[in-house]
Amino acid sequence: MPKMKTRRAAAKRFTATGTGEYKRNKSFKSHILEKKSPKRKRNLRKATIITAADHNRVRRMLPYA
Repeated sequence: MPKMKTRRAAAKRFTATGTGEYKRNKSFKSHILEKKSPKRKRNLRKATIITAADHNRVRRMLPYA
């Protein structure tokens, strides 16, 4: 059986934590910033854990993380 390939786009956006959750960093902060409030943009600078709804999707994209 061949090796499973990692989706490189996902590997650049998500990192696995020690407890098996996934952390996301740079999201929703590249364009269309005028309508977003300063508070919202400030909070988007922080890394955060992805939601439970997206967990299985990200896990499939990163088989070795």
